[in-house]
Amino acid sequence: MKVFDTWESEIRGYSRAYPTVFQSASNARQVDEDGRSYIDFFGGAGVLNFGHNNPSMKQAVIDFIQADGVAHSLDMATTVKRAFIEAFAAIILEPRNMHYKMQFMGPTGTNAVEAALKLARRVTGRRNVVAFSHGFHGMTLGSLACTANSYFRKAAGVPLENVIRLPYETATGGGIDCLKEFHCSLADPSSGIEPPAAFVVEAIQAEGGVHVASKEWLHAVQRLARDTGALFIIDDIQAGCGRTGSYFSFDGMGLDPDIITLAKGIGGFGTPLAMNLNKPEHDQHWSPGEHTGTFRGQGISFVAGREALRYFMDDTFMGNVRDKGERMRAFLQGIAEKHSGRGFDVRGSGMMQAIDIGDGATAKAIATACFESGLLIGPCGSGGRVLKLIPPLTIPDDDLNEGLSLLAKAVDTLLEAV
Repeated sequence: MKVFDTWESEIRGYSRAYPTVFQSASNARQVDEDGRSYIDFFGGAGVLNFGHNNPSMKQAVIDFIQADGVAHSLDMATTVKRAFIEAFAAIILEPRNMHYKMQFMGPTGTNAVEAALKLARRVTGRRNVVAFSHGFHGMTLGSLACTANSYFRKAAGVPLENVIRLPYETATGGGIDCLKEFHCSLADPSSGIEPPAAFVVEAIQAEGGVHVASKEWLHAVQRLARDTGALFIIDDIQAGCGRTGSYFSFDGMGLDPDIITLAKGIGGFGTPLAMNLNKPEHDQHWSPGEHTGTFRGQGISFVAGREALRYFMDDTFMGNVRDKGERMRAFLQGIAEKHSGRGFDVRGSGMMQAIDIGDGATAKAIATACFESGLLIGPCGSGGRVLKLIPPLTIPDDDLNEGLSLLAKAVDTLLEAV
């Protein structure tokens, strides 16, 4: 690690939590240069939904490179981009009777959120947006303004403005009554609150602590947006792409977002890709080239992302994800019940499951013990108090069971020592 300590910026974070040098990876395991294997319950922070070096994606990428495929194309038309768009429309959108334009921008989640905010402001002519407590939407200034975590916000160095913060459904003061009160304020010309351009919400707050919103509350947010002439934006960057046992985290809820932001798992292979789904009537407000990004034509990501879509051609794979998610949840519930006096809380959806330890220092110590025993897992939520499990959706049963056992052992060992 000496080279990294000497030459790499102090900004690095994950390498401090996982202090080893990784050399190879396959599906749900990473191997360091000393030959030690680690079960990966972190999955590239939600990028590696289909595992490290997924065989079908790897072969497709190799074939693409050997055929001198167009790896970088800005927003020019390419055969692989067409293949991705056609497959996404046929496999994801058309069966759901969803009608959206696909916008590609800089290939990260924060780029997707920035584009969504810009379009919402363009459509409505308004400046403010509503975001929710515990939400995470990115690190560039516009998306960071929507992000709630004070640690990240303090690094901005400038005021983070034009955002109205409301409590998420599961937060203190949250719920439908809070939305009704805010609606009344917007209807009162003497409230001093201007109507917003958009409501930006995660159906499941991943980095915020794996808080899951109800169908009823999300519909209330959508109604509030409609009633006030604002756009309804769902950020599905970490919880989407099959993570919850359906392609979108809000599938089956009857929601109709104006914009859906996607990134992380959509590129399939771990290569970067981000895409917004814009309602056509809003998308027409863009002028050509008005929002760009040098790397918005990622050929390798289109190839791998097209392969990833094959997992969704029927419900077999998603059924497996739901089954594994139930097993994960039951196992975590068993840990919580074994240590019932600690007040642990288990929550999640599909293969995004979490256990709220209640204390950041304890959660960090458990994560460290997991690493030392061969399991990669990361804390999240307020003060890092929540241990979030987001292994590859393709994880073999043996690796899943072993990883869960390592987590339980780490919890038992640490709490017995306290």
